[in-house]
Amino acid sequence: MWGAIIGDIVGSRFEFSNTYKTDFSLFGNDCRFTDDTVCTVAVAEALLRFGDAGEERFKKELARLLREYVKRYPHRGYGGMFKRWAADESMGPYNSFGNGSGMRVSPAIWYAKTLEEAEYFAKLTAEVTHNHPEGIKGAVAVAGAGFLARTGKSKEEIKAYLEQYYTFDISCDEWRDERMPFNETCQGTVPIAMECFLESENFEDAVRIAVSMGGDSDTIAAMTGGVAEALYGVDEFYVQYARRYLDEKLLAVIDEFIGKYCK
Repeated sequence: MWGAIIGDIVGSRFEFSNTYKTDFSLFGNDCRFTDDTVCTVAVAEALLRFGDAGEERFKKELARLLREYVKRYPHRGYGGMFKRWAADESMGPYNSFGNGSGMRVSPAIWYAKTLEEAEYFAKLTAEVTHNHPEGIKGAVAVAGAGFLARTGKSKEEIKAYLEQYYTFDISCDEWRDERMPFNETCQGTVPIAMECFLESENFEDAVRIAVSMGGDSDTIAAMTGGVAEALYGVDEFYVQYARRYLDEKLLAVIDEFIGKYCK
């Protein structure tokens, strides 16, 4: 889960001022945590408290927690429809295929005991808002890839798994050279985030490549970082640096979740 949070923080200052280089400073005074981190921690708390409560109860409590977290942490870059949903407790899922479902799913990588369970919880975490098939697919692909990475599968095996969902026909260099337009959809960002992971050599390299893609850099880096952590791990130096950007409430949930599931 730290991988996604670090990716979000590192990528935050480049979301609307893109870089296409990899030799930037990872952390700086203009970095911050965004909606990616807020929603990721909300998912972690939902799994901690209600992961074994049954499908409907889990989704109900996750929706409640997401709304509570948005109220606690406003102005963190939430999408327009998600903000409307968070403000209206009577509003149900809104058929979104935005990449919000993929950026918040990393706790399922660590909570799950099997690939099927990772996919199941990914689907549930998406469905409370992002119940469009593409929104669900994005979350499932990220969680499934992360679970395979966590359990020792090779990149070749992970790519074969991901090819059930997406076509990988463009390299990171080609994407960077094309300077693709800003895209916040799952289908427009999950494949490139997973390509960044597949081409990476270590965790830091994965995050740097992801940020250098431009576009929705914090979310691409969050999705890449979540999967990269599962394969490479994350050096404690990066964790301690990222902790400086978070408050005690977020850290308490993160520490409890990691202490229970990320051993």
